[in-house]
Amino acid sequence: MSAADVPCWIHVALDVPLAGPFAYRAPAPVAAGLRVIVPFGRRQLVGMVTGTVAEPGIDESLVRDIVQVLEDVPPLPPDWLRLATFAASYYHRPLGEVMLPALPGPLRKPSAYLGKRSAGGPVDRLARRRRKAAEAATDGPPSQAADAPVLNPAQQAAVAAIGAQTGFAAILLHGVTGSGKTEVYLHAVAQALARGRQALLLVPEINLTPQLQQALVGRLQAIAGPHGVAVLHSGLAEGERLAAWLAVVRGEARVVLGTRLSLLTPVPELGLIVVDEEHDTSYKQQEGLRYSARDLAVWRARDIGVPVVLGSATPSLETWHNAERGHYLRLALPARAVAATPPDMRLLDTRNVRLQEGMAPALLDAIEARLAQRQQVLVFLNRRGYAPVLNCTACGWVSGCQHCSAYLVLHRARVGSVLRCHHCGAHERVPRSCPDCGNQDLQPMGRGTQRVEEVLAERFPEARVARIDADSTRLKGSAERLFAQVHAGEVDILIGTQMVAKGHDFRNLGLVGVLNADAMLFSQDFRAPERLFAQLMQVAGRAGRHTGGSEVIIQTGYPEQAVYQALVRHDYAGFAAHGLAERRSAGLPPFAHQALLTAEAGDLAATVGFLGAARDIGEACSPPDAAVTLYDPVPLRVVRVNNVERAQLLVESGSRPALQAFLRTWLARIAELPAARGVRWQLEVDPLEI
Repeated sequence: MSAADVPCWIHVALDVPLAGPFAYRAPAPVAAGLRVIVPFGRRQLVGMVTGTVAEPGIDESLVRDIVQVLEDVPPLPPDWLRLATFAASYYHRPLGEVMLPALPGPLRKPSAYLGKRSAGGPVDRLARRRRKAAEAATDGPPSQAADAPVLNPAQQAAVAAIGAQTGFAAILLHGVTGSGKTEVYLHAVAQALARGRQALLLVPEINLTPQLQQALVGRLQAIAGPHGVAVLHSGLAEGERLAAWLAVVRGEARVVLGTRLSLLTPVPELGLIVVDEEHDTSYKQQEGLRYSARDLAVWRARDIGVPVVLGSATPSLETWHNAERGHYLRLALPARAVAATPPDMRLLDTRNVRLQEGMAPALLDAIEARLAQRQQVLVFLNRRGYAPVLNCTACGWVSGCQHCSAYLVLHRARVGSVLRCHHCGAHERVPRSCPDCGNQDLQPMGRGTQRVEEVLAERFPEARVARIDADSTRLKGSAERLFAQVHAGEVDILIGTQMVAKGHDFRNLGLVGVLNADAMLFSQDFRAPERLFAQLMQVAGRAGRHTGGSEVIIQTGYPEQAVYQALVRHDYAGFAAHGLAERRSAGLPPFAHQALLTAEAGDLAATVGFLGAARDIGEACSPPDAAVTLYDPVPLRVVRVNNVERAQLLVESGSRPALQAFLRTWLARIAELPAARGVRWQLEVDPLEI
């Protein structure tokens, strides 16, 4: 038998809900990190080669031949393969569900390579389009490099400390809002580029990328080149993402800027990782592979031996705890970068105040005073729509969703008002009369951003009022246009949700008013106070970044609450100490480690029954020293979404290794449950919402 006749067995990871990897026969060895097209059932799929094996592990007659080896992209580097393997193991997902979704869409489609229209594959087609575009383009004047502001001593010390790291270091950059953390990032990235390395910058939301991209290009083009900054996020078209991804993988782009998905991008010469607003919950994926981009960033930096900078004015308590224990290096930026004092924080007690459309007279007077001074005003309300619910005053009917255990939210539109569910997306016209009693006097209850916009436009007719939320920014580029108007001074009053709370440098904002903050005070989620503090501190930090005398007014019926008192003192350290003490006494993260098994079915009894069976299995296979605790299954707060009933089961341990070992055994046993056939379930490690 010649060497050509000896079969070569390879393992391939596929994006399917099965453990894998899967054995295939190849005519010759295929390098790990290359993609192949393989048959899978009646379909053909693109998979990732994870290695060559001596034996397939199953009957050789059952092993199928690969269809094609794809070599338009070089083998992805070993460190990327290690990252994907760790993520799959830690979050207990199939390896293919980690690797394949991390690639641009065209690289995952067999149809892009097979058939008459493939034309050499997506990479070749992209190259031809770019050559034609380059031939047709005329070079404009080169962009001017932006001048770097002079760093203050605290910024200089932070830049020096980051630059002094010669291997892995996890660094918490704790700076008050407006302290110039972005300048520290820019200098740290410049240092990495000067050493011939690439840098990866993560931001929590897409709308934060244009501002930071402009700063990176303006400041670093002399080092990175005119096309040296690649932007990666889910809002890009497939061709845009493929072009940026290829530029990074080939080393042409020296700086990668993106949201959580960009953390899973192969960066062959990575020398620095920055996670801006590291506390933000947007870094946690909530479907499929439920990973934390922040936590994986720390693991990736440790694996390849480079620094990772975690920046925030309000760090997560887990990160703060790591810094307190000396596991992370803490660098402080205690003052604002420009000569502007922090805003004056005021708690407006609403218990004995007659509100006017949800706003206290003192807040309306403060808005009027700021407008008279030609300063901008931000009114923050983290609730979109016109009103949370429509109500019949005669019989008590409320606008409930037929598919969810939630209310339909009233939305006003140019073509008429609609009721929309924010959970399942169902929508319907507003009824002319009450469906139960026929009363025509239906009233909106509560207030959303649309209603506040309407009220303020009537109250201040001369002011230019704008609203930024998920509804007003649905179209591509709309968020950028709205923020550009605010920065250009074309907006006097801005009403916004959490989209406006972080990362934006409003130069003429003199007042921030916060409405309905108390809604988060009494949440069942133990992380609610931490989120509330971070949210309010971030939105307060938009005020007075370039001018003094700014103020933040928070309407509340509970001004004595510890969260609000710490805010007034600008005392994150005190808030963190109090929060960590409470969590230590209650045995909550970061002093415990958790996993959440969530199940859903058409019937709540089936859902809870499945989780009960899973709990029984867990009790049987848990370690004898009771290192793992399984709690009773409970329905979710919003139990029904789109006619599916949901429940969850919490697993907890004081030892991360013990929890991981238990989960591996437990999940294998759960998959064998007969009830699992009628119930969809998924596991989330280190859940952020319980």
